[in-house]
Formats: sequence, structure tokens, C-alpha cells
Amino acid sequence: MISIENQYGTVEISQEYFSNLVGKAASECFGVVGMVSSPAQGLRAAIRGKKTPDEGVRVRTSGGGLIVDLHIVVIYGMNIAAVTRSIVNRVRYTVEQATGLEVAKVNVFVDAMKTENA
Repeated sequence: MISIENQYGTVEISQEYFSNLVGKAASECFGVVGMVSSPAQGLRAAIRGKKTPDEGVRVRTSGGGLIVDLHIVVIYGMNIAAVTRSIVNRVRYTVEQATGLEVAKVNVFVDAMKTENA
């Protein structure tokens, strides 16, 4: 649960909502093949028998803003700097428009590369 205090009280938004929102925004960016799960997410997926909605996404709060960590797979040969810049801008815009909360930082980790056919 993400909790942010403001002058009106406390805003609480579920981790699953943020993970779905951020994961969808990031995976729709050009050059992104998929997301990479953490070991804990991989274990949950194995137990459930399907992918988890928070695959490759971690959202936490710091000083009133959100910090988003993304672990992605990109298409081989793509300009990684351009892909990550696109993801940062899209995720920041999507989260701020959907929730009204400030995104302090978006960290994008490129964990693997794949060809388009694989």
C-alpha cells in the first residue's frame, strides 16, 4: 500500500494498482520486449501458474514522492538511451495523470536483450 499524506488527510493506493499502471505504460513503449521479474515475483508466478501483474515493477515512497524501479528486456539493436528516456517520460506522465501524485524518480534497469523473433 502506498500512503501519501496531504493537507486533506492520507491517500492510500494499492501496490497492485501502481504495478499494473506502471507495467502497462512501460511495456507499451517502443523497443520493450517484456519485463523481468524479481526472484520473489518469479516464485509467486510459479505458485499461481501465471504471470504476476507486478512483474518487473517496484514502487515505493520517499519524501512525499514516488520512486519507480523497472526491470525490462529490450529489442537487440535499439538505442537503449532513447528507449529508457521514453519509458521514464511515459511512466511519469501516466502515474501523475492517473493519481495526482508526484513521481520523484524512475529507475530503468535493462536486464536483457532479445531479437524480435525470439
